[in-house]
Amino acid sequence: MYRGAAWLPTIEEMSITKQEEPEMFRISESQDESQTSSQDSSEVIPNVPDKLTDFPEDFNQLELLETHRHLIPIGTQSLWTPDSEEEEEEKNEEWFLSQEAKLKDNPKELLLFAAENNRLSTVQRILSCHPDLVNTVDDDHYTPLHRASYNGHLPIVRELIAGGADVHAVTMDGWTPLHSACKWNNTPVASFLLQHGADINAQTKGLLTPLHLASGNRGSRQILELLLMNRYIKPDLKNKVGETAFEIARRTDMYYYLFEICDYWIKPSGDITA
Repeated sequence: MYRGAAWLPTIEEMSITKQEEPEMFRISESQDESQTSSQDSSEVIPNVPDKLTDFPEDFNQLELLETHRHLIPIGTQSLWTPDSEEEEEEKNEEWFLSQEAKLKDNPKELLLFAAENNRLSTVQRILSCHPDLVNTVDDDHYTPLHRASYNGHLPIVRELIAGGADVHAVTMDGWTPLHSACKWNNTPVASFLLQHGADINAQTKGLLTPLHLASGNRGSRQILELLLMNRYIKPDLKNKVGETAFEIARRTDMYYYLFEICDYWIKPSGDITA
């Protein structure tokens, strides 16, 4: 029976037993089997555990997102956009000053806030009064240098390192400031950190190197060039699921061919050329 343009069942049709179900509603056993077969034959991703319980107890599963983000289904994007006045307020100098005023009695939090938001004069003022706070950490052990690095604030990074910031500081997950810079394609910051002793092959708790993180980004040509042209890079290091940075780049980034740069530095034996 039709209701307008759409078909709707009548009361009599709705009372049909399962055995008398109209053919249009039936799914044949062969069709059901073919669907099951199709699901069973889905592609198996190599080196990825079958279920979450297969991971080592100390494995940080959040880090798996950095190397297997492409496997996550992408839903419909939200059509919500922030109000223009709200966006303007976030960028307004008055707003930043009001936030700093709220933190004036908490120099630790103020320094973290200032480093993250590129507030150079505030960073300088705090370090002049509290130089011992240069390596302070938040709840996740991110230092001011981490925050400035993942946001690409080179002037802040310079100021912090000049004040004694530790380029080897690690978060709860084992990220160094270089990991933060490479994750967000902040090439100038990454270059500066390397010039000041950052470990290019540092590994997180999930054994991710800065190169792993850069390889998982799209449009990461500059950061990949920076890392791969460094003679001390070890591109064959594997993360906790057994993948090299090249394997990640090959499926997620159009610039995977840049790994050929390593052929100049690395001999077949793995030794660095003179």
